[in-house]
Amino acid sequence: MRDTPPPDPFSGDLPDPTDPRSGGSSQFGPAGSADDDVTEPLSPAEREDVLADLEDLEVFRTLLEPRSVRGLVVDCEDCQEPHYFGWDLLHSNLRHLLDLGQMRVHEPAFDPDPAQYVSWDYARGFADGVLDTAENAED
Repeated sequence: MRDTPPPDPFSGDLPDPTDPRSGGSSQFGPAGSADDDVTEPLSPAEREDVLADLEDLEVFRTLLEPRSVRGLVVDCEDCQEPHYFGWDLLHSNLRHLLDLGQMRVHEPAFDPDPAQYVSWDYARGFADGVLDTAENAED
């Protein structure tokens, strides 16, 4: 068993001047400043939104996982690519945001099958339809 962590795969990459953590400077101030690792906590409204997202996610998973949906796809504004998140990873990312007030670094999934993922809006619409149908059946 190894006592040291594995080497950083991004060590030695060229600095990105727009990324305050990469060694360059940006609109956020010079890299390496004391403020780099400080994040603002979520506001009460933001916390409520993340908690609501976690609740929605559990409903979506309960309804969609038995139908072979592996998770959700999210269009990334930063890299303009879709990101495919399995249920556990998405839950973990939302908990991380709730606990630490910031999103995790992300990368596109390796060779996902887009047919196995749905958008957040699709999942919400599906859940609303199932719940409406259940309510109408009770009437």
